Amino acid sequence: APGPLQRRKAPAVPTAVVSGLWGGRGLHAAPCPCREVVLTAERYGVRRLPFSRLSRRDVAFFERLMPGRVVTNPEELKPFNVDWLQSVRGCSKLMLKPQTTAEVSQVLRYCYERNLAVNPQGGNTGLVGGSVPVFDEIILSTALMSRIISFDKVSGILVCQAGCVLEKLSEYVEEQGFVMPLDLGAKGSCHIGGNVATNAGGLRLLRYGSLRGTVLGLEVVLADGSALDCLASLRKDNTGYDLKQLFIGSEGTLGVITAVSILCPQKPRAVNLAFLGCQSFAKVLETFTTCRAMLGEILSAYEFMDGKCMELVEGHLKLSSPVTDSPFYVLIETSGSNSTHDEEKLNNFLEQAMTSGLVTDGTVATDDKKIKASTWFIWVSFIHQTLWSLRERITEALTHDGYVYKYDISLPVGKLYDLVTDTRARLGRSAKNVVGYGHLGDGNLHLNITAESYSHSLLDAIEPFVYEWTARYNGSISAEHGLGFKKKQFIRYSKPDEAVRLMQRFKAMLDPKGILNPYKTLPAGS
Repeated sequence: APGPLQRRKAPAVPTAVVSGLWGGRGLHAAPCPCREVVLTAERYGVRRLPFSRLSRRDVAFFERLMPGRVVTNPEELKPFNVDWLQSVRGCSKLMLKPQTTAEVSQVLRYCYERNLAVNPQGGNTGLVGGSVPVFDEIILSTALMSRIISFDKVSGILVCQAGCVLEKLSEYVEEQGFVMPLDLGAKGSCHIGGNVATNAGGLRLLRYGSLRGTVLGLEVVLADGSALDCLASLRKDNTGYDLKQLFIGSEGTLGVITAVSILCPQKPRAVNLAFLGCQSFAKVLETFTTCRAMLGEILSAYEFMDGKCMELVEGHLKLSSPVTDSPFYVLIETSGSNSTHDEEKLNNFLEQAMTSGLVTDGTVATDDKKIKASTWFIWVSFIHQTLWSLRERITEALTHDGYVYKYDISLPVGKLYDLVTDTRARLGRSAKNVVGYGHLGDGNLHLNITAESYSHSLLDAIEPFVYEWTARYNGSISAEHGLGFKKKQFIRYSKPDEAVRLMQRFKAMLDPKGILNPYKTLPAGS
């Protein structure tokens, strides 16, 4: 039976429409056309640490080690020296592309002896400047470490090299009847090793938890070139310290992740989406409370975005929303094993939300397995991708709006949007746009501020105001993006001095020369 909201029908869908699905869900589209980015060292006044400088002799060694996989051409190096947001830029003169853990080990052993700084790099989709050099660090790319080592169809445990692209892994495990436990807008470019190194969160965390729970083992090469094989495929292993947790979220500063063992959940048989409009953030919160109570175990995502986000997505990317003229929007996903059961629960929730005034408008896309026509499946896929694109491509839309100041905050859910409101009031006309969206189900706000160009005075008005505000309500200044280069100096707004000092001791023990991803994660002087 149809639900209380608009249900998408199944007309014939022209092939041209399907092939033009904005590149497909998950493909990380390019930002605005390249512009010259100011060198990070110049913009932020950073001093180079006393590392050795690359010599011809060093390059010759690497060319013997991995012939054909050493990049020195300045034009080829350009995109790997600049982050995806085009906000920071290094000047590395060398990129290495190892294929095996043994090669990574040889590279780091040599760099450690020569005191050459190294910048590990996966898909370069990071948003805090952690994936590109600050000066002339050697870029160590995992792009060619893309082999799937094993997959156990009984346990759902995947073992793969760190350079596997998340989307490719998703396609592989879905063919086996499983899904990856994380899903990101950057899935078409990001590497699983980078996901683990930054402890990426994403769209499925509400359902499957963080990588700290789903990663079962890691293989890591340390700064001196020694390989640490903790690539366990066991869900339970209580022998000594859980060393892998040191490297999850360490952003390449303690070691280079070369392989990952990860637990993949069973693929849901029925997936439904609801895209709803709410008149206030209070209604968004009430809708979440009702949703969680009525949908229970099948709730897999609860995302929110404000009306300004929708304006940017529609204006810059020409996407069309089926729900319009709402101050706030909510995207709800359910995943389960029984389509009839799931649709009934979803319809009951939607009816309650509409009749109680929590939701003023909405649309539903259901995954009805009872209908076998191929055009139906194409249309359902089309609608699902359309709705998810409205949420996933906000980051891309923002890059078309000017220079972006990005903040990835964890807060008590009730305070989430207050930070957006207060920031908007503080900045006034000095900012072009101040928007808020994110993973409301796990208390994660993405606060974004755009301006026509980078402004030091605007940055001073934003920082440390945003961090002080966050600390006042016991939040975290980095929910899922990491600290990288841009946020490292503000770590004490979320961690006590004792914790920072202990992190510094771990760094000194595992990387005494500080060659791994310097200038990142820990405050300057660490």
